Amino acid sequence: MTQTEPRAADLFTAERLALARRAAAAAGLDALLVTPGADLRYLTGYHALATERLTCLVVPAEGDPFLVVPALEKPAAQASPAGNLGIEITGFGETDDAYRLIARRLPPNTRLFAVDNHMWAEKLLAFQAALPGAQPGLAGDVLSVLRMRKSPAEVAALRRAGAAIDRVHRRIGEWLRPGRTEREVARDVAAAILDAGHATADFVIVGSGPNGASPHHEVSDRVIRAGDPVVVDIGGTTPDGYCSDSTRTYAVGEPPAAFRELYDVLLRAQTAQTEAVRPGVTAEELDAVGRDLITAAGYGEHFVHRTGHGIGMETHEEPYIVAGSTRPLAAGMAFSVEPGIYLPGTFGARVEDIVICTEDGGERLNLTGRDLVVLPG
Repeated sequence: MTQTEPRAADLFTAERLALARRAAAAAGLDALLVTPGADLRYLTGYHALATERLTCLVVPAEGDPFLVVPALEKPAAQASPAGNLGIEITGFGETDDAYRLIARRLPPNTRLFAVDNHMWAEKLLAFQAALPGAQPGLAGDVLSVLRMRKSPAEVAALRRAGAAIDRVHRRIGEWLRPGRTEREVARDVAAAILDAGHATADFVIVGSGPNGASPHHEVSDRVIRAGDPVVVDIGGTTPDGYCSDSTRTYAVGEPPAAFRELYDVLLRAQTAQTEAVRPGVTAEELDAVGRDLITAAGYGEHFVHRTGHGIGMETHEEPYIVAGSTRPLAAGMAFSVEPGIYLPGTFGARVEDIVICTEDGGERLNLTGRDLVVLPG
């Protein structure tokens, strides 16, 4: 294991739970109730399966946290990083009421509890029934603040994820060529994402020609043609739970002159934005750096989305780099910088890097070239 490869013990620490408990108390909450998803994995390292059976981390504002799991899944929970955190892991039987089990262990005067933002509705309703008189809130309001600023171990994990997705982009020329469909290319790219070290291939966008003008186009059976610009946006999750996300735009043969003009504007904007990252700059100010350049070149109405999103244990999380957000950037924040220009029915382009805000600037985690790559047509 190299120094850049984080160990589970470095990523998933008891300090995270202590910070969550203090944040809950400061927010006036009696407890956080966290079911399977990114928040549970962030706090414990346990990548639990979300099923009709309840798995729930309980973080009281006062007292020790504990993890409640189906008895048949207790060995898996104990084998996960959660088993090394010194917390109680309680299993319950098939005929037990796990919600009332948790309710009985909370203080009798519990009045306000917060659930993770992605808790299933049926589970929230069951907690409300078990805690009559108590009001639910969203745990994301406190946990997102903790997750937004990455530790050195998390930065190392994201750096590793970025290097893995870069390896895939460097191979795009193996698969992207005229005569193949977007779907065929995407199938090869998805396999390469796994080969590069990801545990899952989370998304593959291959938008050729006019499909590149749809920012969230995925794939279709359109046959790629000589001269097509192609937007390739890909990402996955690594075994330690951290995500990658990077977009490059390619041309299969020489593209139209109008596309080169558009791409030159886009690249200047994205470069200016990545270079503008530093503590104290607000999210909306960073968005404006690229948006103003694109607007001045006459493409403003064709930049139709925000500049970026935070990334960590989810591909999209806080902070969001968007107009209207006065949140100042701070060291440890990780987010995408991905302006795009899209001409409906014609073509589009996007360039995306993950950037870490450092103490005195920004660090790009995606290091493949940003110049337009023209592949054989």
